[in-house]
Amino acid sequence: MHPYLEKNLDLCKTTAAENNTLITWRVYADDFIAEASRKLSSLNSLWPEKLDRYTHCIMNPPYKKISSASRHRAYLRSAGIETVNMYSAFVALAIALLEEGGYLVAIIPRSFCNGPYYRPFREFILKHAAIRRIHLFGSRNKAFKEDKVLQENIIVALEKGARQEDVTVSTSSDDTFSDTAISDYPFGEIVRENDKELFIHIPTKPEADFLNVAQAFGYTLSDIGIQVSTGPVVDFRLKEYLKAMPEPGTVPLLYPCHFKGQFMQWPIEGGKKPNAILCSKDTQKWLYPNGFYTVVRRFPSKEERRRIVASVVDPAVFSNAESIGLENHLNVFHNNKEPLSEALAKGLAVFLNSTTIDDNFRRFSGHTQVNATDLKLIKYPSRNTLIELGKWADKQGELTQDMIDKKLERIAE
Repeated sequence: MHPYLEKNLDLCKTTAAENNTLITWRVYADDFIAEASRKLSSLNSLWPEKLDRYTHCIMNPPYKKISSASRHRAYLRSAGIETVNMYSAFVALAIALLEEGGYLVAIIPRSFCNGPYYRPFREFILKHAAIRRIHLFGSRNKAFKEDKVLQENIIVALEKGARQEDVTVSTSSDDTFSDTAISDYPFGEIVRENDKELFIHIPTKPEADFLNVAQAFGYTLSDIGIQVSTGPVVDFRLKEYLKAMPEPGTVPLLYPCHFKGQFMQWPIEGGKKPNAILCSKDTQKWLYPNGFYTVVRRFPSKEERRRIVASVVDPAVFSNAESIGLENHLNVFHNNKEPLSEALAKGLAVFLNSTTIDDNFRRFSGHTQVNATDLKLIKYPSRNTLIELGKWADKQGELTQDMIDKKLERIAE
């Protein structure tokens, strides 16, 4: 790449000279992570190296996971940086190399905004720099269609050592920026004051997020006596116990394909997924008692516009079964691995299927995957409110999105 880069820079230099402007440049033929880490770690040695610092950095770093046993991980640790991907390593090193008051602008995946693996990186950013602006592309398919990018990317502007103030958030459908919308938000809406995980929320519209301001939605799952876990049945590990259709000695096995909106379809004849699992001493620890549970797909289907899609396990569909299996692609709400009451399970599903929940989730997650950890971080109505919501839903028959959203707005008032 170096000859092409130097040729390009020569053209810039020639063009600048024609306009009586002087440009000088240097190309460093080094491994950036190795060389930057070495320079930074030398600052703590007896003979610290003179460090050239920068006022500005514009970056489109590589995206690749870093193995915990790799040389790059060792380089980063020597510089006091703990992170799991090349892009976050490049950003952290660049921040460390900036002057106080220097600016960094980077186009990077949104994945660092949430999740436990990137928490040290979020801590590093928020400790050493202020977030000045975030730009979010509304469609990952349009903005980077030529590069087949499968995740949401953002452009972030950081100022090293600056006092954190309001954050400017802009959005556009694609990389033409023709429909860019810009709003300013208090930093407390970007990183919640008491959030130990330091999740970075990216509001996409200036309307108030009533889920975070309404007193009615101030409860954790622990407050209301509910837990959420990933479905315990990992099918490829229990392959010898799986059956295409129910037969004597088996219990129902539920996959995301068994849930169609508010309804269940089980068994599915001729489907790609098994419908049953043998009930034995070898599988018993992976099974739950039959009953009502709320489930959320970990990977919404391509047809779904929503990120969070909740359904209810109805024990009446398989009333003779004592136990059921819940496959690993489902998140399951339960009461210490026991069923929920019918009204609570239905109320929880209605709440999770509201538009405000989907909008709230998109503020801090650029993933299509929905993890149990994400669901634990949502604020919920009280247990009694959820039960009343479930009873209300039971009386309505089939619910529309508009009915759900209006009901949630009334609860928030």
